[in-house]
Amino acid sequence: MVVLAASVVTKSGKAVISRQFREMQRSRIEGLLASFPKLTSTGQQHTTVETEHVRYVYQPLEDLFMVLITNRQSNILQDIESLHLFARVVTDICRSCDEQDILRNAFELLCAFDEIISDGYRENVNLSQVKSIIEMESHEERIQEIIAKNKEQEAKEELKRRAKQFEMQKKEAQKRGQGFMQGNFSSNNYMGGRFSPALEPTVQTSIDTSSYSRSSTPPASGSSKARGMQLGRKPKSADLFEAIKTEVEEPLLKSSRSPASGAATPVKTEGVHVSIEERVSLAANRDGGLEQMEVRGVLTLRVGDTGSARLRLALQAADDPAITFKTHPNVDKTMFKNEKVVQMRDTARAFPINQNLEVVRWKYSTRDETAVPLSITCWPSSAGDGTCDVNLEYELEADHLELHDVIVSIPMPDGNPTVHSADGNYSVDRQRRTLDWQLPIINSSNKSGSLECNVAGDNADVFFPVMVSFISERLICDVDVIEAENLETNTPAQFSKEILLAADDYTIG
Repeated sequence: MVVLAASVVTKSGKAVISRQFREMQRSRIEGLLASFPKLTSTGQQHTTVETEHVRYVYQPLEDLFMVLITNRQSNILQDIESLHLFARVVTDICRSCDEQDILRNAFELLCAFDEIISDGYRENVNLSQVKSIIEMESHEERIQEIIAKNKEQEAKEELKRRAKQFEMQKKEAQKRGQGFMQGNFSSNNYMGGRFSPALEPTVQTSIDTSSYSRSSTPPASGSSKARGMQLGRKPKSADLFEAIKTEVEEPLLKSSRSPASGAATPVKTEGVHVSIEERVSLAANRDGGLEQMEVRGVLTLRVGDTGSARLRLALQAADDPAITFKTHPNVDKTMFKNEKVVQMRDTARAFPINQNLEVVRWKYSTRDETAVPLSITCWPSSAGDGTCDVNLEYELEADHLELHDVIVSIPMPDGNPTVHSADGNYSVDRQRRTLDWQLPIINSSNKSGSLECNVAGDNADVFFPVMVSFISERLICDVDVIEAENLETNTPAQFSKEILLAADDYTIG
């Protein structure tokens, strides 16, 4: 019961794409696919054909064929079911099942094929699961986009605040100038219907000096209209925005491009750069029991120059059979399985240049409560006076982790909690109606903390679910690249790396 290969072929037997699940020579696969059209009968609706050694299970895809090559002992019913899933994946990824569209989406198709069949055996997955697996997003990029958007909003709010402040200062300056002029209309300063130029009032301000004009010479005669100062028109808000734009907006926007506080600072990128990312999702009940925890990780490789493209990476990972790994179709699966080494299946080939290539993915699922990295306890209780006392606690369970930018969000329908004590900081988001408990860092020396508050209402259910977000430079599955070797020179290769753990959907209650 082994699937040897999955291929999309033309009616003449030319392979458009093909994925082998057992070790086979390329010439052998090409020969089997070239002989496939000769074995099919025109005008007959068969889905299988057998030779002395293999069985073909196939399905038309417009002008192409989706073909599975299996051994003759394989379960034909399971193979037909797998064939239908392969065909649905191809039609879902490709808009039109022609040769050019298949080649444009070859990488996504091969990754999807690997999710259906592993080492020749069918995985228990459906179409929606395959789509969710291959559509992995960068949580770090999403966090940075959110941070940048928030900083831009803060910049706009700061501009408005500063503009309003400048308007008030200008009005005060105008009032001070007018009062000074009126106070100088006395007999000591009035000389034959003229103002003394020495006592002519001047107003200086750093806001907008162009909006104030002063008479350069005293009036020529007493009949001339005397004036010591002329007020210009009120500047538009847009002018004020432009006046303070560089002072306010640029520093804030620069800070939005800087990494989050406590996160790893940007590393100097070498010719070989690896990014290791994990996203943890957790669902726990309000009594502390774990319903499900799932960790998904990806190792991305980027090679910057051709001299380092023939490469071997040595990895380490937590020794846990519950962690399942998947490698890129071009990566040597045997070497990875036996030695945790990432290299091309054909070592004469090089990794792509200047491309972010996901070479390894992994998944860890558990219901073991001892595996929870950070436990949160929310304990609301009625105070007997129409209010609830809410006690919130955190406990770091994984001592090797150091969590940064931790935010615990508790629903607050009333919107006006009274906080009695809190470790760290807190703020009330009135728009989302949540109390956000902010903890800059949680590590082995700061393993636990609490927050106590009182809220109007006596319904304990309204304080759930509690949402948690954090980032870290240490991973739960402890995957790391410890060594890189240049296969052309057989010497160690310089490489840089970035590591990120982020909470994706961390919910209690």
